[in-house]
Amino acid sequence: MRNPSRHILKALLAMAVAVGGCSAGHGAPASGSATASGHSTAAPPDVRVADHTYQVPRPLPEDAPGALIAATDQGPDQQTGAAHRWTVLYHSVNAHHADIPVSGTVLVPRGAPPPGGWPVVSWGHGTTGVADRCAPSQAPNLGFNEYAQELRTLLGAGYAVTATDYPGLGTPGMHTYLVGADEGNAVVDIVTAARRVEPNLAPTWFAVGHSQGGQAALFAANAARRVPGLRLRGTVAITPASHLEVMLPGVIAAHQPSQLSFALYSLAGLSATDRSVNLRSLLGPSAARTAAGILSQCLGGGHTKLTDASTEQALPLSGEQLSRVDGEMGAYGDPDRAAIHGPVLVIQGSADQDVPPRWTDAVVGNLRSLGSREVVERTYPGLDHDQVLGQSVCDLLAFLGAHGGRPSANCVPYQSDGG
Repeated sequence: MRNPSRHILKALLAMAVAVGGCSAGHGAPASGSATASGHSTAAPPDVRVADHTYQVPRPLPEDAPGALIAATDQGPDQQTGAAHRWTVLYHSVNAHHADIPVSGTVLVPRGAPPPGGWPVVSWGHGTTGVADRCAPSQAPNLGFNEYAQELRTLLGAGYAVTATDYPGLGTPGMHTYLVGADEGNAVVDIVTAARRVEPNLAPTWFAVGHSQGGQAALFAANAARRVPGLRLRGTVAITPASHLEVMLPGVIAAHQPSQLSFALYSLAGLSATDRSVNLRSLLGPSAARTAAGILSQCLGGGHTKLTDASTEQALPLSGEQLSRVDGEMGAYGDPDRAAIHGPVLVIQGSADQDVPPRWTDAVVGNLRSLGSREVVERTYPGLDHDQVLGQSVCDLLAFLGAHGGRPSANCVPYQSDGG
């Protein structure tokens, strides 16, 4: 999750780029041959969008994860230092092993690639909403200004960046918000898709994400084993969403209507992966109408609609319903229920009111107890959920460099642009 108003979610609620182009030094993708992964290299069609939803073939012809469906070269992007940029649609796999379309963005630095190609950072974004128009690939600033800052820094340090929208965010169907397997697979598979539009990429890559994206990066660390031709060298989870099993009770008990957006996003995400969870039946007609209004808006746009609703009115769930839904949310989305093999850096601000530090401490402890031997946690005193992005960037770059990435020098932390 990601909270632009800084204080929307207090301690009980923790979970909850669309332009670019061709520049000198980048080779055109091959045409009419086959790649090492077996995907055809015939030029894909352009990406088409209608009413903020990317258009995909129906039915979707089955293909391997990471295969391209469509791609558009958008032109040099000033938000990210004139990086070469594409919008892509690609195949991925959801939690139920079904072939699905996912949208996202590929960004490559200007100039000639280093020997062996650009190493890749696959970026997991924080919460933007669940409506298609909230997809970061459709926003010039990738959804939030601090995310454009973060990716601009990574590009400047010599990394190509892939940035998935996650399933259902920009593509048909509801976004499976906080369903970890869906998000993690999407983070992995866009790295394969990127190699179709930009041949000068190294096999070395890293999973990095913030909030919802921190959770996604941790899931991607295990999903990476599905693609043996690429080498995941490390994972960075910045204030990762966790403890999903206590989200709804926490929101109800807090009596703060401004917190309800994340709870409703989470219920919508669960309903998209578990068809036995029906929002209208679960919430009742009145609360379902309130939910529909919130789900149609991007983060921050719907809070005024909640000022007249109590948390009990907006989430009229029985104890039995809460217990069932809480358990499913945790099972689908908690990122600390399986060991992660390989280096992991977890970043946390001590003043974070969205993802409490004690929750992240518990995630790190659980991962270690499960056998994750290379998990390091760094806590930054006095920093909140978003401030930690700019202030931790030098440690992030040092971690990437120490595990096969680019050497970092003359790095200076910065203040995050909270817009």
